[in-house]
Amino acid sequence: MQLQEQIISAINTTLKNPIYQTLQLLNIKSILKSANFVKKREGVAPYLVVLHFVYMLVMNKKIATFINQSSESFKKDTYYRLLQNSSYNWRKLLSLSTLKILKLLHKVQDAKSIKVLIVDDTVEGKTGKYIEGSRDALWSNKEKRNIRGINVVSLNYSDGYSNFMLDFAIAMGNYARVKFEEFTQELDIRTTAYKRRLEIMDGKSKIALDMVKRAIKSGIYADYLLVDSWYSKPVFIKEMNNLGLKVISRIANNNKIWNFRGKEKTLNAIYEKHKKTTKEKAGKHGKKIQFKYFSVIAEHKNAGKLKIVFIKTSENLIPIVSTDLEINDEEILEIYKRRWDIEQGYKELRKHFGFGKEENRIYEALIARMTLSFFAYNIVSYINRISHEPKTIGGLFKDLECELYTLSIAMQAFIEIMDKIAQIDTIVNRNEDFMSIIATLRSATQELLGFRCES
Repeated sequence: MQLQEQIISAINTTLKNPIYQTLQLLNIKSILKSANFVKKREGVAPYLVVLHFVYMLVMNKKIATFINQSSESFKKDTYYRLLQNSSYNWRKLLSLSTLKILKLLHKVQDAKSIKVLIVDDTVEGKTGKYIEGSRDALWSNKEKRNIRGINVVSLNYSDGYSNFMLDFAIAMGNYARVKFEEFTQELDIRTTAYKRRLEIMDGKSKIALDMVKRAIKSGIYADYLLVDSWYSKPVFIKEMNNLGLKVISRIANNNKIWNFRGKEKTLNAIYEKHKKTTKEKAGKHGKKIQFKYFSVIAEHKNAGKLKIVFIKTSENLIPIVSTDLEINDEEILEIYKRRWDIEQGYKELRKHFGFGKEENRIYEALIARMTLSFFAYNIVSYINRISHEPKTIGGLFKDLECELYTLSIAMQAFIEIMDKIAQIDTIVNRNEDFMSIIATLRSATQELLGFRCES
């Protein structure tokens, strides 16, 4: 074994960098190559720049702060060129890396656990007037008013213990702040970036359908797809039936959308008929909300046969449907609660991974930054899952940040000590490899950490 290999092996054995180790497990360099992250003749390897971005997110640093605090950082143009490069396939990077994570996760998963895909969208406020992809008149549930921002539709995978972001797209619609034709970068129509730009004008339903199709085609398996009433329309459910994917969703009590076969065509009519003859069960949500429920099987001309669980609170009638007719009412309600997993994912992404805080005006750079946030989130979720003592994402986040600082500072201090020893002539004379050991340590530290902090 060569000297450099021996030193790298020793460092790997002694110092644990879970982020670097996870990236090695994913074979991230191969994934980046497949996603067309190819190094130019003169330039920095995309792998190292991506690694720096992951560290920035984990350490909660902006590009400028990271550059100031790291002696081994690149110039700021290097980071911005990566974000704006139109040849990189950011969707493929996220898809391939998540698929590999799920394959690794299979070893620790309970075979009986219910795996679900979840489609949802979120609104992130953006005050800049010229941010590409942003629009006006977006309803914010958090602020309870219309705001200016971006509407992100995303696809999440959950096995009940861990969540991973599979895909996302921005839906701009008709209230765009910057028209599609006025986006800054001129792109060749053959590029991946141009093709991704086209989807911005698709409706949210088509965006969601395309994401689910891509996930299934890639080989990701799920027992159910969970969606809310906005996405759950007869045509959408029909498409999922064609894909062989079972759906559990809330549906809108809307007579125009949901008109069933048979004598009782509306949800209200079906409910009123069966509540007289069907025994209701009592349920409770949280400490305060009590409800009664029962189920009915009805048929829709497009959506096919559905099991409808009618939930009746003191104020509302809430229909939850399942295309799986075999599971019982309680299972349907319990699985549908898992839709909250994606909301928790959004919360963690905002708090720890810079989601919604992107300082990018150009559409391609915005897509890149959001992908990096999702990518870093998935890596940390995986590290948390396979650790012997799983923590909250927030707790693990702080530990990882501390570890990165400790590793970089410890290696710097150690190399400085070696430098001092190297100045003793008698030691150097006895061991001609000593100087090469120091040089190798410097190189190995850069490779294994990706950077060295000054503080």
